[in-house]
Amino acid sequence: MRTTWNGSLSFGLVSIPVGLAPATKPAARASDVSFRLLHRECGTPIKQKRFCPVHDRELGPDEIVKGWEVAKGQFVLVEEAELEALTQHDDSRSIEITRFVDAAQVDPIFFDRTYFLVPAQAAAARRPYVLLLNAMSESGMAALGRFVQQGKEKNCLIRPKGDALALETLYVSADVYSQAEIEEVVEETAVKKPELELARQVIASLAGEFDPADLQSEYRSNLRAMLEAKQAGETIAIPEPETEAPAIDLMEALRRSVEEAKGKSQAKANGGSSKQKAAARPPAKKRAAARK
Repeated sequence: MRTTWNGSLSFGLVSIPVGLAPATKPAARASDVSFRLLHRECGTPIKQKRFCPVHDRELGPDEIVKGWEVAKGQFVLVEEAELEALTQHDDSRSIEITRFVDAAQVDPIFFDRTYFLVPAQAAAARRPYVLLLNAMSESGMAALGRFVQQGKEKNCLIRPKGDALALETLYVSADVYSQAEIEEVVEETAVKKPELELARQVIASLAGEFDPADLQSEYRSNLRAMLEAKQAGETIAIPEPETEAPAIDLMEALRRSVEEAKGKSQAKANGGSSKQKAAARPPAKKRAAARK
């Protein structure tokens, strides 16, 4: 597995050689299709120019500086060297574990990007990795830590993921919105017992096992199909906007949801039984021979 960062994982006097390998593809946060901006008239890619309206001319890279807007049209200029001075230049290449916590206490909302922690190739260096993995798995614990990546300090969480350790870079607390406003609304809203019972039935009827293979993007497949059709010269029909469904009573909506889920389950069961019967039935030639 290709690593993008190599160093060690340390806690106390223990140091474990590890590498960081991204767990997701570079295009994971976007479509697998990228677009260019074109001039509609001639289809030529347009160029983005850095233009100063005061001097009425295009600017070169050495003429551009960053600015922090403190008031409308008023800026504090910031040089790149000043920003670099604030950046951590740690060459220790170490992920320092500061605390072990109950893994269930860490809300995934703080997760930013996932990496695999890759153990060293040497057998002797792999033993402490496996030891830490087993100890954390058995105790249900995760590790909070810090490290420097590309000159920037990152908070992280290390957790067992099957037979591997995964590292999640974490958002700082100030970057995550509070949910207090939602909780206040929820506390003030009461639900009836029959509604709750029907909601439980809907959930039970749709319950199943998590399969990562089910995580598909219809948008991606539809987008690629549309682009291939346009490339082949086909005319793309734009569907009419859907009319808004009429509002129905909550209890009625829950009842219909339960009935619909039961119908799908029954149809699935009937489909499975008919397939089994067809599989058990001998081929037509054999049945004809048996009749003779």
